[in-house]
Amino acid sequence: MNFGQSFKLAIKSLMTSKMRALLTMLGIIIGVAAVIIITSLGNGMQNYMNDQFEQMGSNLVQAQIYLTGSSLDVKADDMYALVEKYPQYLSGVTPYNTVQGVVRQGSDEFKRSSVYGVGETFYNVDKNTIMTGSALGKGRFLSYVDVEREMAVCVIGSYLEQKAFGGDALGKTLTISGAPFTVVGVLEKSGDNSEGSSDDCIYIPYTQANRLGSSQWYVLYMFTSTDRSTAAAAKGIVENRLFKAYHDTDYYIVMTSAEMMDAMDSMVNLLMAILTLIAAISLLVGGIGIMNIMLVSVTERTREIGIRKSLGAKGRDIRGQFIIEAGTTSAIGGTIGIILGIIMAQIITVIMAYIIQGGQNNGFVALPTLNGIAVAFGVSVGIGILFGYLPANKAAKLNPIDALRYD
Repeated sequence: MNFGQSFKLAIKSLMTSKMRALLTMLGIIIGVAAVIIITSLGNGMQNYMNDQFEQMGSNLVQAQIYLTGSSLDVKADDMYALVEKYPQYLSGVTPYNTVQGVVRQGSDEFKRSSVYGVGETFYNVDKNTIMTGSALGKGRFLSYVDVEREMAVCVIGSYLEQKAFGGDALGKTLTISGAPFTVVGVLEKSGDNSEGSSDDCIYIPYTQANRLGSSQWYVLYMFTSTDRSTAAAAKGIVENRLFKAYHDTDYYIVMTSAEMMDAMDSMVNLLMAILTLIAAISLLVGGIGIMNIMLVSVTERTREIGIRKSLGAKGRDIRGQFIIEAGTTSAIGGTIGIILGIIMAQIITVIMAYIIQGGQNNGFVALPTLNGIAVAFGVSVGIGILFGYLPANKAAKLNPIDALRYD
């Protein structure tokens, strides 16, 4: 009996008992669908994060310095002096401090608004964007004069403009920890324009942030190298300066945007690998289900096997027929699982668009790769063949006389 005949017999056997076939495939369907969804989410998350880092720029270098409360602490002036000393590698630097303070406008209080202290170089004039990727929509960003003279001015996100000022914030005033700040600029919408999102933010001069105080146990400095090729050298310059101050690498961490991308990718890959292994348990359960049903099928078709052997069928023919039947069952289940996984991935893409961007597609697309689909299908077929071998081998070893006598 050739492969085509065995395949037709396998399809006929599945169609004879559709419900049993569906229940047999269920574990494979769930397992493959779960693997497709997880890999789709992983690919989508990696692409989304890489896009966000690209918006921040490939020449970004971040230095996180842990405060010691002593004279060893590096000041902002030291970082600015470093940029002036190495203009061929460093093009700018800005502190990036988080301010703990209550934001109010009139009688309204905004408890989840994020307040950051930054310098004028946090804004890129040529790109019209800040270092975190948001674009300036109205007014201007903080200037050198604002920082140097500790001016009480701020740039706010689109959520605050709409919620606190009804869409007209320029020149208006809000208070942070009781101190009044005049709005000089408004950022374009970059999130879902909701409370606590990336649009619910305020940027003030870092000199003002120092006066308001911060509960941070570290200070963050964002450097920009002259271009992508000098980012590694810029990182080395910053590290050398910090080591000269602290004589211990435990007091600081310096990373380029490329290293941050690699670190995030590694974390996502590890998480996806763990979740995929968990999902693979469903495939194992599905394989056990196929083996169980095939053993039942061998028992039910014992007389058929005896008749075929008495007519000249060899053990390898019987074995091949049942292996092909098991492989066909798992292949059909794998195909259904792949289709279901792709559909679910598309649904998740729409849901994530509403969560992150208020219904607009912001670059997050949970879409499986062809390699992922091929591997999922291959694994499902392989499991069917692997777990179908034992029943097939049992059928092949049946004695034809005993099989014919079986009732």
